[in-house]
Order: sequence, then structure tokens, then C-alpha cells
Amino acid sequence: MNKAQKKAVEHVEGPCLVLAGPGSGKTLTVVNRVQYLIEECKVRPEEILVITFTKFAAKEMKQRLKAQTEGKNLPVTMGTFHGIYYGILKWAYHLGAQNLLSEEEKCRILRRVLEQRESEIFDEEDFLLSLAAEIGIVKNNRLDIETYTAKHCPAETFRAIYREYESQRKMEKKMDFDDMLVLCCDLFQRRPDVLKLWQSRFRFLLVDEFQDINQVQYDVLRMLAAPEDNLFVVGDDDQSIYGFRGADVRLMFQFQKDYPRTKNVLLDVNYRSTSSILRHALRLIGQNTVRFDKDIRTERHRGAPVHIQETLDAEQEGEYVCTEIQKRRMTGVAPEQIAVLYRVHTDARALTEQLVKQDIPFFMQETVSNLYQHFIARDLGAYFRLAKGGRDRADFLQVMNRPNRYLGRDSLAGDGADYLEEMRKYYEDKDWMQDRIDQWELDLRMIGKMAPYAAIQYIRKKVGYDDFLREYAQKRGQQASVFFEILSELEEAARPFAELEEWAEHIRKYTEALRRQKQRRKTESVGVRLLTMHASKGLEFDSVFLIQANEGRIPDPRALKEQGTEEERRMFYVAMTRAKESLKISYVKMKNGKEVAPSRFLEELSGFGPIM
Repeated sequence: MNKAQKKAVEHVEGPCLVLAGPGSGKTLTVVNRVQYLIEECKVRPEEILVITFTKFAAKEMKQRLKAQTEGKNLPVTMGTFHGIYYGILKWAYHLGAQNLLSEEEKCRILRRVLEQRESEIFDEEDFLLSLAAEIGIVKNNRLDIETYTAKHCPAETFRAIYREYESQRKMEKKMDFDDMLVLCCDLFQRRPDVLKLWQSRFRFLLVDEFQDINQVQYDVLRMLAAPEDNLFVVGDDDQSIYGFRGADVRLMFQFQKDYPRTKNVLLDVNYRSTSSILRHALRLIGQNTVRFDKDIRTERHRGAPVHIQETLDAEQEGEYVCTEIQKRRMTGVAPEQIAVLYRVHTDARALTEQLVKQDIPFFMQETVSNLYQHFIARDLGAYFRLAKGGRDRADFLQVMNRPNRYLGRDSLAGDGADYLEEMRKYYEDKDWMQDRIDQWELDLRMIGKMAPYAAIQYIRKKVGYDDFLREYAQKRGQQASVFFEILSELEEAARPFAELEEWAEHIRKYTEALRRQKQRRKTESVGVRLLTMHASKGLEFDSVFLIQANEGRIPDPRALKEQGTEEERRMFYVAMTRAKESLKISYVKMKNGKEVAPSRFLEELSGFGPIM
């Protein structure tokens, strides 16, 4: 251990805040402190509680402690916030698995609530996940539902959905993931005797990734640590990137106010990245104002310069990254030690298509949503199939009122021989409806003669699909730009193809490749890693590519509005510091047919081209 690590490990009683930068050996420090408390301070293992944010981190710490104590299975309690707090609730209320609400069941209840409200949701899965996340934010931060302003639908609509969800959840005698935290907090506040029992059980508390803590986790932690306050927390305010989930980096600063006698330790050596990578990452994060001052150094060599690459568009960027990946592999770097990071899933579309084309094995850390399965893509597909003579009732139902033609489902009640003719008969006494059906048939004939790119343009402007999306966004309380971005991405993806059938075949092959990739995730993990910047936290790779480093993407406009520039800058910093030897950052000049600027964060890295 270095001097700072040793200082942290040998802290015994009272509060301690350890600032642990990327690659500074925080897991080593936590495990060694546990060993020190047991072997040198004679603390009983049963009195030690280690809280992590993931089961993987808890498992890793258990294995390392066992290895460092000659294979002893010491009864130190290690687990996640949810796991520990659920264990307390289970003991207090005799709960079982039947009382837990899975994420699938949570979405099932929300779907039922929406159906009862007769809400029209086109991209249902996406909306349900957004609702579930917002319910979690309200609970985790103990917010007042009466004053909370929702982000994904009108405030009053969200409040009504929230109340009905809670009512149905309680009726089923279930608690969701976030209730574990809230109910544990309520238990300790209502039952001082129960709190005292658990305080005597866990006398020494260690918390990993403290920058990711939310208000209710912090409140329970403080109650549990009292009155001895042997609270040892390890984190890095510069790596706080989960504000959208309710994490509050300000609690790290609040910790010092709540515990004025806290000892502060900075783990100041980065053992991961070359000095070139670390120097520029620190220059970037130094632009943030709400942070602890840190003087971090590395004892590693200078390494290759950080490289910033300009590309014309996403397709050219994909080709560039694939070429550079092959170069790294030729120098002996294993594909699993190469990672491509991006801000959002849609940024990976052009790259994954190029990886499939070049037969480069890749592994997606998360389940990636297929752009071609978005409801907008399904709408376009329905239009294209109808334009080419398809007469599937599902396709007619998909787009008959996108935009609104005021056509009723009952008008499609026939045998399907000719649905357009059936509609004409159904509305035979309404001339204005006849005109609408005639116009739709004309539009389909026109679309059938066009290349995919031109056909999408026609559907957007001539048919009126853009107007439909604006109305939908307004009804849902969202920015229409979110949907236009998806539509523009589909437009760009369609540009290289001459025939509608050719593009449809490409989509089929790409969807199949993603399906195989999803299957492989269950059995193997070979190939170049593709993952979001969020998911990269805590990982490290020999070589890292950051793609789509453009304004409008990183920082993300929606995240800017909700979390601010500093959290987006922290995310870019986290992404940069995943690299050990090679870091290449690329941006595009054109996106969805429009000129786009490089990210402001690139300017903060002192200009473009190779950085020395």
C-alpha cells in the first residue's frame, strides 16, 4: 500500500471520508481496512458491515478478503444497500419473496393503470420504464408527490398514475425495489428499539461508491452508524454520474458538515492510466466548480498521445473505429480489452452495422434497444409494406391514423381482400372520408416508387407524419425533438439503399445479428466491448474509443436541463479514465443531414488533433 492507502486503512474510530480517484485502489483499501480492524484492532467480524452498490462489487470484496486472510470465511456482512435494508425488513416484518415486486410486475401494474385511464401510448415499453424510474426518484429522495413536477408526462397525470400505482401495489401486499429503502427508514424512525438492536449489531460501517448515494440511503446510514459514528465512506465526487436515478453528489459535502470531526484522506495515485490520458482527463474535470480539490498523479509511463479524430458522419466514424480496432488487435491487444463507449444507445447503430459487415466479434454490455424496433420505425415499415402491395390488417391499423385520418377500426372488419375498398364502402355516405382514403391510396402508390430515403421524406412532409409526432409529443408532455432525432437517424440509415426491399432485408439481417448478440450475452462474453458511458463506470480497458463526441449528444440537452453541465462533464471524465494505454475520441461533422459541432468538452482538452 502507498502512504495514503495505509493512512485510510489504519483509521479506526469515528467518521472518515476517503476520496478515491479512478484507478487508485479503493477496493484494495476497503478490503485491507476490514482485515486491519479484525486482525489489529480485534473487532469481531460480525460487527462489520460493508455496503456496495452492486452484487458484483460485494462478491469481489468477499473473494479478496478471503484470499488475504488465508482462505478464512470471516462472517463480515457485505452486500448492496437494497440487500442489507431488505434483510432488516425481512427480519422485522417476516417478509418473503412473495412480497417483492419484480420490475416486470411493476411494469404490469403501471400498464394496468394506464389502461384504466385509457391512455394512448405508442412506445409503451419506453414510457413504462420512464414512469418506473420517476417513481423511484420520488421515493429515493423522499419528495412530496403533490409538488413534484414529472419529466415524462404532465404533472397531474403523473400524480394520478403514482397514487393509483401505490394503491394497487399495497392491495397486492407487495413492495418494489425502492420501497426497501423507504420502509427501512420508516422502521428506524418509528421503532428506536429496533434501531438500537441493529446499531449494536453493526458497529463499523464501510460504504463503497459513496458519490452514488441518495437521500433515503444516507438517512438510514446515519441512523445505523449512530451513536459511535464509525462510518468509513469511500467515493469520488468527480465520478458522480447517476443524478437521473436520484444520486446526489452534494451529500458528500453534507457528510463533512454532519460529521465535523471527520478525517479526510485522498488516494492520490492513479495506477491505471498513462500520464497522457490522466493529464487531459484532469484538465477536463478541473473545469467543474462543485468538487473537492485533488492533486492526483500517476507513476505510469507517458504513453501514446490522446487522439481526437474528425469524421464526416456516423458511417465514416464506424469505418474509422473498425480500422483502429483491427490495428490494436494486430499489436496483440485482445478484443475483450478494447471498448467503444457512447452517450446513448442509438449512437452505436452505425458502428454495430459496420462491425457486423466486417465480421468483427463484439459484445454489448447492456441489452441494446434496436432502433428498427422503435414505434417510429415500425410505422415506417408498415407504410413501406402497404406501398409495396402488402395487405396485412396489422399494418393498416398501425398507420391508419398516423397522421389522424379519423378512420375507425370498425372500417377494417372485412376479410382483408381489399381493406381500402372496405373503408370506402364503410364511409360511402361521407364524401370527405372518401377523399381521405383516395389521398392515402395515392400516397402509398407514390411511396412504392421511391428509394427508402426519399420515401421517409415524403411520409414526413407530404403525408404529415411530422405533424403527428408534434401532436403526440405535446399530448405526452415531451419535447418533439426526441422523436425527430429518432426519425432523422432512420432517415440517415436508409440513405445508402436504393430499394425499399433492400433496406427491409438489411433491417432483417441487423435485427438477427442483435438477437444472436443478446443470446451470446447469456453464455459467452467474447469480442470488443460496446457500452454506454454510464455502464463503463468501474471498468477498465487497454484501449478505449469515445464516439459521437458532439454538441447535442455529450453534453446531452435533456441531461443539461435536468442535471446540468457538471454531471455531463463528469461522465466524459469517467469515460476517458477507463483507458489504460490508448484513448481515441471521435466526432462527426454531419449528423442526420445537418452540420453539428464538436463537443465543448473537446475544446477543454485544448484543441483538436493529437494532444501531446
